Formats: sequence, C-alpha cells, structure tokens
Amino acid sequence: MKKKVSQLLSLALLITGMTASAQQKIYYAAIGDSYTIGEGVKENERWPNLLVEHLKQENINLQIVCNPSVTGWTTQQVIDNELPVYRKSKPDFATLLIGVNDWVQDVTKEKFRESLRFIISEMQKELKNKQHLLLVTIPDFSATPEGPKYSRGRDITKGLAEFNEIIKEEAVAKKLMVADIFEISQQMKNDASLVSSDGLHPSGKEYAEWEKIIFPLAKKILSSAQ
Repeated sequence: MKKKVSQLLSLALLITGMTASAQQKIYYAAIGDSYTIGEGVKENERWPNLLVEHLKQENINLQIVCNPSVTGWTTQQVIDNELPVYRKSKPDFATLLIGVNDWVQDVTKEKFRESLRFIISEMQKELKNKQHLLLVTIPDFSATPEGPKYSRGRDITKGLAEFNEIIKEEAVAKKLMVADIFEISQQMKNDASLVSSDGLHPSGKEYAEWEKIIFPLAKKILSSAQ
C-alpha cells in the first residue's frame, strides 16, 4: 500500500513539474521598425503579439518584455536607440526584422551587412542560448499602392532581395533561423485587404499571414528550451 502511495505521489510531482515547466515565462524582445511595431494596426494585430498568443496555445508562455521598434528607423538607429532598451530587458528570446529603411535611405549593402552583423552579435550577447534569436526578412513594400513612390528610380524588389540575401547569409554564419516573409508579402499587390489605410504598411490580416510563417520557427526554437 505504501509503495502504491509513493508511486502516486511521484507521478503527481512529475505532472506538477511538467505543468510548471510548460508555463514558465519566456521573456521576448521584438526589435525592428514599422513592421514590428505594427504601423497602422492595433496592438493586438501586430505579428509579435499574435505570435505570443499563438505560442501560449502551445503551452509556451511567451511574454513581450520590450518592443522599442519605431517607424522609419534604420539599423543605425537600432544600434543607437533600441539596443540599450533591449539590453536592459534581459530577454530569453528575441526577433529582429530590420533593413527596409536602410534600403530606402540608400545605405550600401556593405554598410548594411556591417550594421546587421553588429546588431546580431550584440543581441546574442544578452541571450543565455545564442540560438534564441530569430531573424525575419524584409517584406516587399513595392507590392503596396504607395510603395513605388519610395523607389527613386530603383528596382525595389531586386534591392530588397539583395538585402534579404545578406540577412540569410549572416543567419547561416551565426547558425540562426530565418523566417522568410518576402514572397508572401508580395500578395499585397493583388489584395487591398492586406494593406493598411495608409497604402504602404500591411493590414492586420497581412501580419497574420506573416505570423503563420514565423510561428513554427519560433515554436521550434522555444520548444527545445521546455
């Protein structure tokens, strides 16, 4: 009888431990620009917020500890203004989606790579697990009604594709995962409901499409920590 009680107690403790582990808070920092702060949509429609709710359904208790992203910011402004906030937040997991404004402002590919490499390195320094950083590619804003106005005679799709190759190459170098939203962002060209009222940024519906690509990679990264 005593042996059976002991076995039941051990089982109860094991289940309790598993439940506690599943609910352990994972602090999440989202770094980027307008695409991460969700220009033109409500807070609960931003893809980082959608990601948090989706992961909670999988018993991964993600909590946003900071999202200092600002519309229009470049990699240099991330270095100057967002990294200090990021460092103070002490995150367990982070995402980085940056680069569109570098391209718009004619930052060279070489300078973009240099800044991106520095940001990745600095973000990894704050993570206990260096692989708990997920990179996200730059969407193709040429697919929006207002997007072409920012081309200044350049090929937006080609230019952003080149920047995305840099993101992917730096991810490989650091053994990081990349959520590639570039192709799916191009569907904004044929569906007005995927574009926000400003004619330039994604709508909540489009952000939800991005999250579908980001989610399985984030889940894979964080499931290994459970």
